[in-house]
Amino acid sequence: MSRILSRCHRIGLPVVAAGLLLAACAAPSSAPVETAPSSWDSVLAAAKGETVNLWMYGGDQQGDNYVDDVLAPAAAKLGVTIHRIPITDTKDALNRMLAEKQAGRSNDGSVDLVWVNGDNFRTGQQAALWACGWVAALPNSKYLDPADALLTNDFGVPTNGCEAPWHKAQFTFFYDSAKVTDPPTTMAGLFSWITKHPGKFTYPAPPDFTGSVFVREALYAASGGVANVPLQFSQADYNRLTPALFAKLTSLAPAMWRGGATYPRDSTELDKLYSGGQVDFDMTYGPATLTALVGNGTFPASTKILTLDEGTVGNASFLGMPANAADRAGAEVVANLAMSPAQQVAKADPKVWGQFTVLDLSRLDAADKSAFGALPVSPVVPGYDVLSRHANPELSSAWVDPIDTGWQRAVLGAG
Repeated sequence: MSRILSRCHRIGLPVVAAGLLLAACAAPSSAPVETAPSSWDSVLAAAKGETVNLWMYGGDQQGDNYVDDVLAPAAAKLGVTIHRIPITDTKDALNRMLAEKQAGRSNDGSVDLVWVNGDNFRTGQQAALWACGWVAALPNSKYLDPADALLTNDFGVPTNGCEAPWHKAQFTFFYDSAKVTDPPTTMAGLFSWITKHPGKFTYPAPPDFTGSVFVREALYAASGGVANVPLQFSQADYNRLTPALFAKLTSLAPAMWRGGATYPRDSTELDKLYSGGQVDFDMTYGPATLTALVGNGTFPASTKILTLDEGTVGNASFLGMPANAADRAGAEVVANLAMSPAQQVAKADPKVWGQFTVLDLSRLDAADKSAFGALPVSPVVPGYDVLSRHANPELSSAWVDPIDTGWQRAVLGAG
């Protein structure tokens, strides 16, 4: 108990400034930290009595409830306590990890697991903050498809066993069908719709995660399709491709909500605009939440998913373990549990969270396959096979910051 209280006390340490993290990441990276292999029985034994500090975005109530009411009780049966630490930005966790590394805390860090993907994963890799090489030893990794590019690469960065797959996601547009009687079917069509219906569309300002992926979708469209945008970043490709992107978004700005003079700070603010009827379209990288939001009346009952002919960007979310995690065995147990068929089924239920599984269903036994087949069908969100049709790859995370910065200068600055 004293150990738990001590670790909870450490959570109150101040978070270092983001600039400190960026400065550290500008330095040459060191080799990833490898974890020593051990038998799973010994991991389970070592994990008993440990408290795992899981740092995760706290703005998704269904996600919070899933961890507290489903994942945590299952972990408790294995002798592991999950302490969910809500954060507003994953960078908060990385800043803490870096501060503790610089303070010499090599094996008693206050972060044990982080819900992470994309640019934050790459940043942690550059600063050698992640433990690596441990995921393949998790018993439930046998249910993963080793050829699944969404799981072996995270925004173009090889995962290298540094993060355990948690669920898949698909960037998704949705709209109020009571107001939008002529929904577009392509990004070019969406651009045209925006021009014809001024004030009824907007998107969060990058670097918000959702706003950032919208701009990358627009880059694919402005470049003539995904095949014309190299996944790996180069300054030459950025200089060649982004002028058309920023010109298109700048030309659309006067038709945006409030004439493009301002943009929602984040997806939460955009959701409020949509639920309040100020805009007719919304977007999310977590369509799982829509079933509950429509069901409880937050979003109109006439909400429908917009599928695009050219598809949309898809990726996966992961659980990353810091190299200095204090309760490493407990973290491995939680990550393995989160990948179990039982937890993946529970999380996929629209009434629980509705997240798309990372498991390869062909690797499951008949009972587990049946459990997935028996999941209720959402009246709002189509299945992953529909949403991910013609799915576009995520650009390398090295594209993200330059595009976000370029948008702020070229589009927001012009307004």
